[in-house]
Amino acid sequence: MILELAVLNVIPGKTEEFESNFALAQEIIAGQPGYLGHQLQQNLANSNQYLLMVQWKKLEDHTIGFRESSAYREWKKLLHPFYSPFPVAEHYVLKYGDRLC
Repeated sequence: MILELAVLNVIPGKTEEFESNFALAQEIIAGQPGYLGHQLQQNLANSNQYLLMVQWKKLEDHTIGFRESSAYREWKKLLHPFYSPFPVAEHYVLKYGDRLC
């Protein structure tokens, strides 16, 4: 399993619209091959900042399968206008432990 992490800095004043669009966008990503689950968490100290965590079966499910799909173009259209600066997605593999919840 691969964990994709991205810190999403949303333009101030746009958080409600972002969350509304994310509710639609999460349905897009949930239907992708290799998708295992996701969470979007909001920073308590900075309400314009979110942490997106997506679990994939393998790295290529995200970097090739999703990012090169027509679904990604829809995801991008819904969410990318809200970011400043644009986020960087990082990928991690579990070394110890089993799950957070």
